Amino acid sequence: DGVLVAEVVKHFLPKLVDSHNYFPANSTQQKLSNWQILNRKVFSKLCYHIPEDTLTKLIKSSPGIIETVLCMLRQKIEEELNSVQQMEHYSTGADKSFLDYGPPNMHQPQVEMWYNSQNQRSFCEQYSHLDPEIRLLLEEKEQALFALRETVGILQMKVQRLEHLVKLKDLRIEDLTRHLKKQKSQTTMM
Repeated sequence: DGVLVAEVVKHFLPKLVDSHNYFPANSTQQKLSNWQILNRKVFSKLCYHIPEDTLTKLIKSSPGIIETVLCMLRQKIEEELNSVQQMEHYSTGADKSFLDYGPPNMHQPQVEMWYNSQNQRSFCEQYSHLDPEIRLLLEEKEQALFALRETVGILQMKVQRLEHLVKLKDLRIEDLTRHLKKQKSQTTMM
């Protein structure tokens, strides 16, 4: 549902979103309405537009679509935050900056929290120049690779655990064998 996306945008750019326009919904029609309002009233101000076919896929919860949308939205929010920071930087001391009209907690800490380090570019930034369908395929492959790596890690831990159990069983067998030999030697002496 577009309500959560509206809340995310409102968190970083509170002047762009009127929360009263969005209603949590289960029906496809209301979900489509929420996304269309976002498209028309919010995304247009960020120079961003989600095509109708993508909206349909979003509403139907098609795998991987929301990641592409959120990735692009993140990029647009970062651009907007950068332009707002530049406006604040160039404003004179006598003028009240644009950010002063927003909530007091919308300053530097949130902006820094939003950005990755300079050395690590996000998946979105690395492949933003590609066609959205190709980017979606790459993101799906990246997620599959991550899942497989996680599975390999879990299996390696299980192998280590089983090796440890085998060692414990070997020690127990050796101990019982010694104990059995000791018992046999005591019975033959008698």
